Amino acid sequence: MDVQRKLEILADAAKYDASCASSGTEKRDSSDGKGLGSTAPGIGICHSYAPDGRCISLLKVLLTNACNYDCLYCVNRTSSNVPRARFTVDEVVKLTIDFYRRNYIEGLFLSSGIIRSADYTMEQVVSVARKLREQHHFRGYIHLKTIPEADDALITEAGKYADRLSINIEVPEEASLAKLAPEKDVRAIRRTMGRLRLKLDETQEDQKTATKAKLPRFAPAGQSTQMIVGADAASDKTILDTSANLYSSYKLKRVYYSAFSPIPDASRALPLSAPPLVREHRLYQADWLMRFYGFDVGEIVDQAEDMLDMDPKLAWALRHRGRFPLDIASASREDLLRVPGFGTRAVDRIIASRRLTSIRVSDLARLHIPAKKALPFIVLSDHRPASHLLDDAKLAERFRPAAKQLGFGF
Repeated sequence: MDVQRKLEILADAAKYDASCASSGTEKRDSSDGKGLGSTAPGIGICHSYAPDGRCISLLKVLLTNACNYDCLYCVNRTSSNVPRARFTVDEVVKLTIDFYRRNYIEGLFLSSGIIRSADYTMEQVVSVARKLREQHHFRGYIHLKTIPEADDALITEAGKYADRLSINIEVPEEASLAKLAPEKDVRAIRRTMGRLRLKLDETQEDQKTATKAKLPRFAPAGQSTQMIVGADAASDKTILDTSANLYSSYKLKRVYYSAFSPIPDASRALPLSAPPLVREHRLYQADWLMRFYGFDVGEIVDQAEDMLDMDPKLAWALRHRGRFPLDIASASREDLLRVPGFGTRAVDRIIASRRLTSIRVSDLARLHIPAKKALPFIVLSDHRPASHLLDDAKLAERFRPAAKQLGFGF
């Protein structure tokens, strides 16, 4: 099988892994004439987005889509009837270098099915990163998917070459993982996450006390994970509870959410329905509220329903109407972050602007604030919402998406 055909199969097989953002790493480039590549923004094959909105391109492939495991939700499971392919280490290295030189990419996201053993597979993945860094002096971004059952020495070596390491926890509940992926062990996944956190913490402490001697690097962009949404019966609250625990226990940089999509020859244990893309979107919104806006899971999800049926910050505001309307001329930053339609940058602009002038309705567009969403909850120099508006039972309906006619599914 030629490399072109392998690339078609293994790039397509990698598309179900959502955890390939390339933000948060150290800045590197080859402008000094040494090495090859950089972590600068660009355009390319797999588009990922940094927190500041930059678009970053990655070559996103599997080393192989053959796998010993039979995870029901995975299109590459051992019982799946899909074309199989496998790259050699040198083929992935050459593809990465060639694509970079053509300005297609600026980094690599590499994962793999499990073949022979966890250690053998992890060694192959690490070999790609080692050759790129040591033989080709590649300074672009590298994200490696790690295998929990692999030897600690291999995980440590992966962190030496990779910018980010990730281990997919897949589903939020242990019982669901045992049912859908019987070969996987959630305790092994969490143990490896814990070891990665300890190694990351040790590296940070060493850097604080370091002198001029250059310390060995270890995954400067941290670790991440992914959860599949809709493959089991877990509620949004269960998923977010798991995410909150992962963030606090292992200092993850990101938890990614991937709407389950029906796969070929699917098990009857899996739902035959369209991917829950809106639900995935709501979980990302809630995730940002936890990470950047100071919300707890208990505040985000309605305890009576355990599911997100609208923008979670808006839903919270509607459940706490007594805290509004908020005078943005004097409100604290923490309170401003809880206003529907106010993002972190918008809040910073408001605080900077109100030091110099009073803010009017006409200023909202300049501050990149959606007036329709925000006006019922704020007081401006020329605006105060009608007293009955926040008490109106129809207020929530104003913000719900318009109903759409369902199709026939064919």
